[in-house]
Amino acid sequence: MFERLFKGTGSLTKLIFRQQRFKILVWLAGLVTVTLACASSYPNVYQDVPSKMAFAMTMDNPAMVAMLGPGYETEDYLASFGTLFAHECLLFTTIVAGIMSILQVVNVTRNDEENERIELIRALPVGRLAYLSGGMVVMFTTNVLLALLTGISLALLGIDGIDTEGAFLYGAILGATGLIFGIITALLAQLAETSRKTAILSFSVLIAAYLIRGIGDVSNETFSFFSPLGWAARAQVFVDNYWWPILLAAALSMIIAFATFYLNSIRDMGAGFLPERKGKKQASPILQTIFGLVFRLQRTSILAWTIGIFALSASFGAVLGDLETYFADIEFMQAFISNEAGESITDQFVTLLIAIMSLIALIPSVSVVLKLKGEENKNLTENIYSRAVSRTRLLANYYLLAVIVNFIMQLMIVLGLWSVGQLVMEEAIAFGSTFTSAFAYLPAMWAVIGLAGLFVGTLPRASGLVWLYVIYCFIVIYLSEVLDFPQWMNNLSVFEHVPEYPIEELNFAAMAVLTFIATVMAICGMIAYNHRDITG
Repeated sequence: MFERLFKGTGSLTKLIFRQQRFKILVWLAGLVTVTLACASSYPNVYQDVPSKMAFAMTMDNPAMVAMLGPGYETEDYLASFGTLFAHECLLFTTIVAGIMSILQVVNVTRNDEENERIELIRALPVGRLAYLSGGMVVMFTTNVLLALLTGISLALLGIDGIDTEGAFLYGAILGATGLIFGIITALLAQLAETSRKTAILSFSVLIAAYLIRGIGDVSNETFSFFSPLGWAARAQVFVDNYWWPILLAAALSMIIAFATFYLNSIRDMGAGFLPERKGKKQASPILQTIFGLVFRLQRTSILAWTIGIFALSASFGAVLGDLETYFADIEFMQAFISNEAGESITDQFVTLLIAIMSLIALIPSVSVVLKLKGEENKNLTENIYSRAVSRTRLLANYYLLAVIVNFIMQLMIVLGLWSVGQLVMEEAIAFGSTFTSAFAYLPAMWAVIGLAGLFVGTLPRASGLVWLYVIYCFIVIYLSEVLDFPQWMNNLSVFEHVPEYPIEELNFAAMAVLTFIATVMAICGMIAYNHRDITG
């Protein structure tokens, strides 16, 4: 019986891997490269005992424990660079590995089911569970490759304190965390009816795991053991090298996998155990407009991003009170923020923070534009074009919604930082300067939106490449100083040309040029979209 259920798994695994091979390559190359670049920078930044002591004292702060997890003994920080690297980078890298697996599993489960690929596959002589098992094998293989490549690469660096066992444990933690969140996503795909709801539930679990770990690390360690991220933070990499988090993650993954396969075997195609709420019988007047329809299709995700951006900004605002002391002692952060005369370290940090938050806030705006290509792939745009609606009008409404989302997200950044900062700072940051600093990034964000529209119009199949540019902009903002990028590489990022107010004066000429570039790309995208074939 089991053989019949899984018949054809090998062939489908090859098919799924072939479909996903480019995305897998990009994820693995990006994660391993950034990990190695960060690890290599620590010997140059922490060159003496005082800087390591300052690091140890700062990481003992409850706010930093909540953010990065429990640390090591002071002697461990002084003994090697591995502990410095692991404490500051491990937790956030595991989160990225979890995101990788979530997106991969959503794509090979609910997304393929919505696009009727699985129904087509099941018409062939294959088992009922073959496609799901093939997707799980690909996800498992991806995380094993991540673990091995990371471990081997770190071990070959030859950095003091990064030993072979610790390097492979570091990689194994990334792979195990990615595996468990991938399996959880597969389970949630059986509960939800759509890929969007599956993604929302999966990312909610990831965020909840981070919050539970943070609460447990600060107040009650017992809570941390209910979070896979809490297990990863207790592996004591490069010191004690505990492997029990890997075994625990593997055991839990197997249990969830059994439940996932069982639920998949008893549910109907296209159905879920958490049915969608029934809509209204009659559409509202707003929904009968093109903009109303475009907004309604993405209302839930926009609301989720709005809440998430505000919460993230508020959490950063909560640590503003200790910034002067924190950055005065931490030499590593001075690589990111230059101590210019006449400017407080708080202002310098806030400008960097707003730049990073603006990049994160760019994600929902770009997603709005790329949604048009997703609707096209599902043949849903044909229903709109069967009426008196032009392509220019439809794409323009997607642009308009993306711009509105830009304004909303930047406002959430300002309100989150400023409102919480008022409560924790003796000299609170001014609302006006925070507002100006955040909204100065709008032209750069519009340029990326225009780039997304240009991809949709000219290279629709490669429209996902816009995310590579977003990632590149993040690397330029966050790591260009540490990685010593030449200026021409920095200039490739539109965010490099945004004035860092209030440290710098507003450069209206640069902002006007960015707005012009955004407009040109948006118009070119419309022209190209009007002249190409609509595919499904």
